[in-house]
Amino acid sequence: MKEALSTLADRLCARDPRALARALSLVEEEGEESADLVKAVFRRTGRAFVLGVTGPPGAGKSTLVDRVARVFRSPRPASSQVGTEFGHPASVGIIAIDPSSPFTGGAVLGDRIRMSGHHADEGVFIRSMATRGHLGGLARATTDAVLVLDAAGWDVIIVETVGVGQDEVEIARTADATIVVLMPGGGDEVQTLKAGLMEIADIFVVNKADREGSERLVAALEAAESLNVRGPGALTPAILKTVATSGQGIDDLVQAIWKFRRAAEQGPAAQTLLRRRHDRAERQLRDLVHQLFGRYLDQKVLAPGELAALVTRITGRQIDPYTAAADLVRRAVKDT
Repeated sequence: MKEALSTLADRLCARDPRALARALSLVEEEGEESADLVKAVFRRTGRAFVLGVTGPPGAGKSTLVDRVARVFRSPRPASSQVGTEFGHPASVGIIAIDPSSPFTGGAVLGDRIRMSGHHADEGVFIRSMATRGHLGGLARATTDAVLVLDAAGWDVIIVETVGVGQDEVEIARTADATIVVLMPGGGDEVQTLKAGLMEIADIFVVNKADREGSERLVAALEAAESLNVRGPGALTPAILKTVATSGQGIDDLVQAIWKFRRAAEQGPAAQTLLRRRHDRAERQLRDLVHQLFGRYLDQKVLAPGELAALVTRITGRQIDPYTAAADLVRRAVKDT
């Protein structure tokens, strides 16, 4: 099995499309094979630029991602203000987080259908992933899926969240840069003043800017941002207007993405991306330790039915949760 995974890893890094599809299926299953695959390819990751796209439902995120991918893929003349940034049209991997089907648990493929115009372009790969009830707008296996696409050599990886609103701040833990997409007339003038989306945005996009209220929304964003205290050296988010259905403003958006990337790597806010990737690695490590420790408790420490009995005791105020948790930790440490 290890030899088969090694072969799969080699084929994945050579961008074999079947290997890529198989690898993504493995990480969605979240089994031991998934962990072994990530181990096999991890040293060959860290090159891709990861772009998160989030915002409330109906803001036009999928259409925006589709248009941005087209610009990434378009060869540009030397005089172009947008440029290719990589010296060639960037290859684009898209992970579209879709709601789960209530019948199969799989992804409802709405986003993938809306981006079907890229089907003939080998430089664009689109994968829909189901949330499977996971909160935060992302699928649980999203981080590993990003690593898989990174190992396969995609220049830019775009993660589009499911669109559940204020809870989507988790995308900031996955992406190098986060675009928050809003639209006029959806109550966003109020929503943007709340904690969460304001704090994670590296770029704000007011999409559907041909609608009434777009200028008011831009003004609300500017006012809210003037009150938002960011850390030392933090970059002030750009605020852009687009009409994704027609492509209006998309070149400016791509230019803002590259401007952010350059500033985060080389400009006054240099080391921003390195710091984010460091924080992301720390969070992932802690999450995995918690997950593995919980599995160890279930399999090696707790007797059948013991956890339920312990919860009943906590509910009955016979023991407090801190004492119960500390006792489980002591037993686990003693058992090792």
